[in-house]
Amino acid sequence: MTEPSDTAPPIQEATLWSDELWTARVIKNEDDDGWAVAMTRQGDPEPALVGPWTMGRDKKNPKPLDAPAFHTLVKTASEVLRRHEQQLHAQLNKSVSVGAGSERIRVSLQIVPDEDNPHAMLRAHDESGSELAELRVKPDFRLSAASAEAWIESGFEKPR
Repeated sequence: MTEPSDTAPPIQEATLWSDELWTARVIKNEDDDGWAVAMTRQGDPEPALVGPWTMGRDKKNPKPLDAPAFHTLVKTASEVLRRHEQQLHAQLNKSVSVGAGSERIRVSLQIVPDEDNPHAMLRAHDESGSELAELRVKPDFRLSAASAEAWIESGFEKPR
């Protein structure tokens, strides 16, 4: 007995391909007479990637999508999303290591972009990874080697 599937069957049409994760749709390029392809991840409100698409032999209609092109588009769109996630992570997470006597302390700042209550968590860890201090700060706190050293020297008091 087979279980009913929650996923839609794959679509493999000339201008529309999809699998359980991605949909490629060939669309008219609004900027000129050519065509574009939009790659949208299932559940996302907008495409992860929109790029030019090749004209067919008649120079009027788009070249049909096929399996190799779809797989290349999936790989490219996935890479775009991965880079975007890495950039967002880098914007929200910072860390510096500073010397404190004979040992180094790593101070990290993790911004929490909550719409109602944005804040950041400032944390200090010793070389073994043990947490020395944790403090909630404003999301615009500027973490630098100097601000980390000042926080350590203050005994981990709340920065002004």
